[in-house]
Amino acid sequence: MTEERLDGVIVATALPYAEDPAAPAGLRVDLDRYAEHCRWLVESGCRGVGPNGSLGEYSSLTAEERRAVARTAIEAVGGDGVVVVGVHGVGAHQAREWAEKAAEDGADGVLCLPPTMYRAGDAEVVHHFEQVAAVGLPVMAYNNPIDTKVDMRPELVAEIAAIDNVVAVKEFSGDVRRVLELRERAPGLNVVAGADDVALEALLMGATGWFAGFPNVFPAESARLYELALAGKLEEARALYEPLVAAFRWDSRTEFVQAIKYGMDMVGRYGGPCRPPRGPLGADALAALEADMRRAIDHLTANPAA
Repeated sequence: MTEERLDGVIVATALPYAEDPAAPAGLRVDLDRYAEHCRWLVESGCRGVGPNGSLGEYSSLTAEERRAVARTAIEAVGGDGVVVVGVHGVGAHQAREWAEKAAEDGADGVLCLPPTMYRAGDAEVVHHFEQVAAVGLPVMAYNNPIDTKVDMRPELVAEIAAIDNVVAVKEFSGDVRRVLELRERAPGLNVVAGADDVALEALLMGATGWFAGFPNVFPAESARLYELALAGKLEEARALYEPLVAAFRWDSRTEFVQAIKYGMDMVGRYGGPCRPPRGPLGADALAALEADMRRAIDHLTANPAA
């Protein structure tokens, strides 16, 4: 069984596009810009990157694009960080195939949802992860009942944790009470905060990883927050977290991809447009997001994270 725990701050990377009439929806994946972004995240203090997640719009990519994105991240990061490739699939055979490709391309691990587009039962979920884990890479199971309609309850996660090579669970239910229950039921499993707006709470309760969205916008500050939380420096952690959490709440909203990309634009990075079905934010949402982001940016400008 692998010893890699897939902990630390791993960024679920947003994906940049360039306008191209010949590409799907008129948007071509900008691999050069994506490689630069992956490097920047690691150089800013994050442990690694996660291509082809929901934030990376994997479901809007062609199969060729999806593999090219993973390969680009792996090459860009090299040995300076970990790359945890999203291998989400409708069925176990698709997810396993993506895991096999990730292994061939040199990934350090994979992130895997239960079957997408189908409300799988417990036995089907376990089978799904058995197939993915059989490839041999470290597996981070991903509980996102909002998107998949499958809630991997702590007792089910404990069963999944018994599978060789399953080393972590990304917990995105929003219920921070689960962190301690997961640690009790599966003490060898790495619990990873999955929602940015409960990241500090989860880390203080014993999570040892954060698979995150808004570090695309604030990577150095997010890495600092993680360090403070694990060191038990609550006062300093809260002082950094509280001005950011209003922005972080967008990570748990339907429009999280658009919001994080817009946040990147606001801080001078490139977020850019999304492919369908995601369209631009409406005027009211945009005004609310700008206010939340402005609070975070103004605080960080006045109080740079060490």
